[in-house]
Amino acid sequence: MVFIFSLLTNQTIIMENISAAFIRSIVKKRLPDSHKGTYGHALLIAGNLGKMGAAVIAAKACVRSGVGLVTVNIPFMERTTIQISVPEAMLNFRENFIENIQSYSSIGIGPGIGKNSLEKKVLKEIIKCSDKPIVLDADALNIIADAKKILNKIPANSIITPHPKEFDRLFGNHTCTEERKKTAIKMAELLDLVIVLKGHQTFVTDGINNFLNTTGNSGLAKGGSGDALTGFIAGLLAQQYSGINAASAGVYIHGLAADITLQNQTMESMIITDVIENFGEAFQQIKKI
Repeated sequence: MVFIFSLLTNQTIIMENISAAFIRSIVKKRLPDSHKGTYGHALLIAGNLGKMGAAVIAAKACVRSGVGLVTVNIPFMERTTIQISVPEAMLNFRENFIENIQSYSSIGIGPGIGKNSLEKKVLKEIIKCSDKPIVLDADALNIIADAKKILNKIPANSIITPHPKEFDRLFGNHTCTEERKKTAIKMAELLDLVIVLKGHQTFVTDGINNFLNTTGNSGLAKGGSGDALTGFIAGLLAQQYSGINAASAGVYIHGLAADITLQNQTMESMIITDVIENFGEAFQQIKKI
């Protein structure tokens, strides 16, 4: 357990390190008589012209989470990208959206979608209509930063995953990580959200429970890492993990897979698709504890 005393507020922030034992205690067991419907259906709204890699990465990570079904929402003209790269995923198309989003167990939105008028419309409709938690990242957060009233409409127990610059766009400029952590705790409680403040020792809070991640390395400091995290967390949410547990398990397993990747790669050479391929080994290590 970590205690941080703030000279500015005269308050002590209590943060707990995410441990392998804790993650093992919350990872759900697969039932022998289960089927794909048992493990939920995740919808990912990701990708756009020139940014379909984000959709591929998010979808690959999501299908490795244990989720039963994955559907990826993309522009129609980009359909072959997902069908070839992630044959396990189904598709629906941005131009025909919105369909019945209540049929999905969880929704992840943001990686590579851009900030065009259609994407803004889709995001606002998702937030308006969803009765389940949403994972919001990347361009979804940038759209919200330009229209901050949307923050108050996000469904309870949803998860936002900003890096420091995205966090500051949402909540104002900060001079250091510790200031951001204090704001994250305050805003998570106020908005009834889970905030994943990405960075060295990623910080996870729901305003009451505060966690520091203990896995990962600077090989993750590359494009695509956040897309994978979004997809993976959305997959966990679809399996009925709580928001705080999905976020905590997501960052821990994502980081652990990156650490495992160093067995065959270096921090310079590793790429996020290497990391996704090691999610299985990460699950195995957790189960052995």
